[in-house]
Amino acid sequence: MKYLQDNTPNGRSIIDIQRLLDSGALTSVEVVQFFLQRIAHYDSTPGGINALLQINPDALFIAEAMDAERDEGGTRGPLHGIPVLLKDNIDTSDRMPTSGGTHALRNSFAPRDSFVAQQLRRAGAIILGKANLTELANFMARGMPNGYSSRGGQVRNPYGDFDVGGSSSGSAAAVAANLASVSVGTETSGSILHPASHNSIVGIKPTVGLISRSGIIPISHSQDTAGPLARSVTDAAVLLGILAGRDEEDPATWTTDIRGHLDYTQFLQPHSLEGARLGFVRLPSYENLDKALMSLAERAVMNLADCGAEIVDPAPLQCDEKGRTRSMLYEFKGAMNVYLSQLSPEVPVHSLGELIAYNREHAEITLKYGQRTLVEAERTRGTLTEPEYILGRAEDLKASRDEGIDQTLREHNLDALLFVGAGGSGIAARAGYPSICVPAGYTPGGLPLGLTFTAGAYSEPKLIGLAYAFEQATGYRVPPDL
Repeated sequence: MKYLQDNTPNGRSIIDIQRLLDSGALTSVEVVQFFLQRIAHYDSTPGGINALLQINPDALFIAEAMDAERDEGGTRGPLHGIPVLLKDNIDTSDRMPTSGGTHALRNSFAPRDSFVAQQLRRAGAIILGKANLTELANFMARGMPNGYSSRGGQVRNPYGDFDVGGSSSGSAAAVAANLASVSVGTETSGSILHPASHNSIVGIKPTVGLISRSGIIPISHSQDTAGPLARSVTDAAVLLGILAGRDEEDPATWTTDIRGHLDYTQFLQPHSLEGARLGFVRLPSYENLDKALMSLAERAVMNLADCGAEIVDPAPLQCDEKGRTRSMLYEFKGAMNVYLSQLSPEVPVHSLGELIAYNREHAEITLKYGQRTLVEAERTRGTLTEPEYILGRAEDLKASRDEGIDQTLREHNLDALLFVGAGGSGIAARAGYPSICVPAGYTPGGLPLGLTFTAGAYSEPKLIGLAYAFEQATGYRVPPDL
């Protein structure tokens, strides 16, 4: 295979790859082949990153079709002919199963595409494969390592012997290692932001409802969302605009036409920090944070000030980091039963109870870390009628929104809050509010750290502008040495 040294996709942005494709210097087939070669060298070998569970057997055929469309003089948009990876809890109606990392669902082929997959295909993207994850998006057991699944084993951090972050571990590690241009992860509480910080990439956890939840293995209807993982804010913004949209089957998205945007790249303004008021939230947990990480965070805050931002430090946030209810536990059973009930008769489980029983029957493979969370969820009614859930969820919303993020933003006239790494992700998750994590440097030992910007509902345009200005001013991200 021939590549001109200056015309490969290696480390290039989506926009740069599109320029090469439009000029004829590169084809989508060559782009796919390039990433497949990297997967063979750095992911699939013994001791490799182990970020992928599956390669799409039709990826090259789809690439040929996208090249043919381009040759005819048309493209579908900025993702036309660009390979994208999906976390393996996102349904695709093709020859790839959707397992959530479980052994039980390893041969479960979705009856139809998720809304996310529909949006990508409509945009001309090539779904390159499915990424490994913390099993069932880390809603199976206590103490399961980030990035471990019984189907795929352990995802490794491309930057070294560090926590890879969870649960969108494979999606993040693959992008960090340049195994695909971008990937789609999911977050219920920290599962995009955490691996983004640990793998030195950009992660956007959108407002709940900006992206449809249809066709994604569920945890919590009030907190679940898909979102972009990318090596730059620009690529993340491109992907976000493709994924967002109204889905008639998901009522959470019914205001997206009004409050969302088709193109988030318009907010990539390098001077967005000038005059911005940002509040640095010093969470109690930071007292136990490694001094080297805290030093990086404080340097990043100084960078923001150097770019013209006014910093309120500390910005008091009254909301408890861990929350007060177990709402996810109550929401999981009913949602999971619905999802499993719709799977093919050939799949061995069709309810949460059957999944628990299957795991017990195959304990040597499936229960390395147990399934305590699944068992606790099964004990709930699965109907959301428990008073503890109804009252607790209302209290959580009040604490995280009205008396939490909203109050701090309002009282201090702030544009956004700042958190170290994925700190504060649980608060934003319970509120359903967006966040974006951007690389902020590395400790002397090489551990990456991100800086997270958070604000109110549908504030993605503002957050993207702030994050882009920080990224452009600092340029902290360095690719891993593989």
